[in-house]
Parts: sequence; C-alpha cells; structure tokens
Amino acid sequence: MCRQKSPGRNCYRFYSATLAEQDALKLNLLQDLRTGLRDGQFFLEYQPQFDLKSGQMTGVEALVRWDHPLKGRLLPGNFIAAAEDSGLISELGNWVLQEACRQRCSWDKAASDPVVMSVNVSAQQFFGSGLIDKIKEVLGTTGLPPELLELELTESSLIKDPDQCIETMTRLRDMGVQIALDDFGTGYSSLSALCAFPLNKLKIDRAFVQNMDRGSRELVIARAIVSLGHELGMRVIAEGVETESQMGHLKALDCNDVQGFLTGRPMSGPKLEALLEEQHRIGGFH
Repeated sequence: MCRQKSPGRNCYRFYSATLAEQDALKLNLLQDLRTGLRDGQFFLEYQPQFDLKSGQMTGVEALVRWDHPLKGRLLPGNFIAAAEDSGLISELGNWVLQEACRQRCSWDKAASDPVVMSVNVSAQQFFGSGLIDKIKEVLGTTGLPPELLELELTESSLIKDPDQCIETMTRLRDMGVQIALDDFGTGYSSLSALCAFPLNKLKIDRAFVQNMDRGSRELVIARAIVSLGHELGMRVIAEGVETESQMGHLKALDCNDVQGFLTGRPMSGPKLEALLEEQHRIGGFH
C-alpha cells in the first residue's frame, strides 16, 4: 500500500518478492543507523576550499562517513536518504555540527588565516524547532567564533517554507553565522526568492564545472551564476574542480573560490591540519 501511494493515488501495484526484499534491506539499514549513531561509527573528513587569486585556504567542508562494521566505509549517498526517511537525520546532523566545530577549534594554531568550517544542514534539521539553540550550544561549548561557521543549504530546502526560511536565516546571520546555497542551478528556487534570502555564498554545482568546455552551455551558466552572485554581494565557489582547464575557466570568470580533487581530496582532521601548516609555510596551493 505504501509503495502504491508514494508515486500518487489512483493507481495499483501487484505484490512481488522484490518489494519485500527491498523493505527488509531498508529496515536493516535503519537498525544499523541507530546502532551506528549509538556506537560512534560515524566520522568526518574535510575537503579544503581555496581562494583562486591568493591560493590561500579559505574554508573546509565537513563530509560525514560511516565506518560500517560489515560493509566498510560508506559515503553519504548510501545512508543519508534512509536517515532522512527515518527522522534520524537531525540526530546525525547535530553530531556532525558538534564534531566539525570541535575539530575546527583544534586547528587554531595551524590556521594563520580565518578558515571557515562549512557544515551541510538537511531540510529537516533546518526547519526543526531546535536549530538555533543547538548552534548556540555548540558554539558555546566549543568556543568557535560564529563567523567561522558556515551552514550549507540546498535549493530544494528553501522552497519548503520560504517565510520561515528567511526568518531562521536572518537570525543566523544576526548571530554571525554564514550561510551558503549549495548546488546552485540544479534546484527550483526562483530568482526573486534568491534576492530575499540573506546568503553569503553561492556554490556552483559540479554538473556545470565538469563540462566547462569553452563555448559550452555549462560555461555560459557558470558565468551567469558568478555574475549574479557578485551583483548580490556574495562570494561564489565552484565545487568538483578536477582539471587545470576547469581551473582556468573559473579564473577567467572571476570565481572567488574552488573546491575539488585538483586542489585537495577529502581527508582526515590530522591531515587537514598538516595541510594548513604547509599552506602557512609555502603560501597557498601550487
């Protein structure tokens, strides 16, 4: 019945063993998620972000991983949807927020320049009643200055309740917390809505960066995003940068920051700290 209702009503579906198997796998995953959260099986990796002009590291994005006892290292694509469906995403998101802020504070000696910690926030977590209080609590217990915390939201999150979204974002901005719009250009938010949201940064989705050949439509769209972001007073960062050619295009477009395998893969906290120390010594990426 639930499978029949999910795509809409006024239709029918026959029972099959495959449906039962899929439901059993989903149930097992949910049980594993609860156990993983209880037993501390999740950990974070950090991908650096760099200023295109200076080459200095400007931020890092916290990326959650799952050290599953049987399946090994799992990436978010393997469990985030299940966490959202089960309502566990807020618990997981709160842990990520706490751990990322704690880790950022531990890098203070290595980070000679302000390096922002970027944390992804799900729609459930963002629209939940306790987000503001949780952020205040985390900033208070870790001692992280609010201006060094950046929350990443997706476009699809913004359209759920624009009025509440603007209210929450405004409170966060008043606290000093930065806000970035992730995967820009692939969602459904209107340009008029974009003007209303108090954002600090736009992230160009990797889908546009990957095919950024000269004269391509992706390049045209990337140019428009950079121009739009700058006109609205935002920094613009491109994610998924993997080649020197892509880097060259982004420099020509006057994009502010880049993130991707070309400049740094996701890494552990100690490795990121070592990279910060190297950046301080040699002055930016080369």
